[in-house]
Amino acid sequence: MYSKLFMLAFIILAFASPMFAQGANQGGGIVLTGGFSMAIASGLCALGQGKAIVGVAEGIARNPGAGAVIRGFGLLGLIFIESLALYTLVIIFVKG
Repeated sequence: MYSKLFMLAFIILAFASPMFAQGANQGGGIVLTGGFSMAIASGLCALGQGKAIVGVAEGIARNPGAGAVIRGFGLLGLIFIESLALYTLVIIFVKG
């Protein structure tokens, strides 16, 4: 158990040490962390949108009469989910 945690800590520190060696004016760490944050935000948005579409499709299948209302709220939910990725992109460009 502890050997796996030690190995994980060693790997993380081994990859982080080149970033500490950069000069004060270079911002190489922002590119790396920006890429990771965008990847995580995009992946979570894709999962959220998939679950939202499944919920909308099931809701319309169970109650076709309320299809227009369900579709409208589903579209609004997708817009809010997609805004997470767009906010992350804006933050990356502002910090960079």
